[in-house]
Amino acid sequence: MDEDKDFLRQDNNYRTLKAFQKAECIYDVTYYFANTFLKVGDRTIDQMVQAARSGKQNLAEGNIDGITSREMELKLTNVNRASLHELLLDYEDYLRVRGLEQWAYDDPRCVQTRAFCKAHLDSAVFREKIKERSDETIANIAITLIHQCDVLIRGLIEWKKRDFLEKGGIKEEMYKARKDWQKKNGAYGKIPYEGHGYHGQSGGNGRPIQPTQPIKPNKPKS
Repeated sequence: MDEDKDFLRQDNNYRTLKAFQKAECIYDVTYYFANTFLKVGDRTIDQMVQAARSGKQNLAEGNIDGITSREMELKLTNVNRASLHELLLDYEDYLRVRGLEQWAYDDPRCVQTRAFCKAHLDSAVFREKIKERSDETIANIAITLIHQCDVLIRGLIEWKKRDFLEKGGIKEEMYKARKDWQKKNGAYGKIPYEGHGYHGQSGGNGRPIQPTQPIKPNKPKS
């Protein structure tokens, strides 16, 4: 039905979100990094991979749940952001405890990496490029991706907040859709007809159902 197109949101294709595409790049880079440079049995491998996975999956789940719950959408989107910050600390810890360098913001390598990460959202590009890079370089690439993704997620959260203030949640949307349907179909003030049934009664002559007259008690005989 045409009315269905305007009922509930129809724009929840999370794969088109830049934040999701960036999060997918982070996951692929992290999966390679953790399984290549951390020792087998190190719990950090699972922790980093799971944090990267959560950063991607919660963004998708929140986007879909947002069809019926804006509150859940905001909650899961923020969980996504928290997971990526957890992952960020793991990369920073890796560099620090091993005496490796975390590139400064104005370092030419960091400037070049930011430009590359900004221009590419295809995770396949990163999977190919990181095979030629050292652990220090890959960790800094991941850190750059996480910062860029965080900016996108914060912008997404602010947009969702404004959207909620302007359009409301599912209850307001359902109420508006119902009123619009009633107005379009002339459902205001209609008198029920027997052919349609009313309080369990039905008929076929098309006449309005008359209310049942109360039964008057008989007067007692004198």
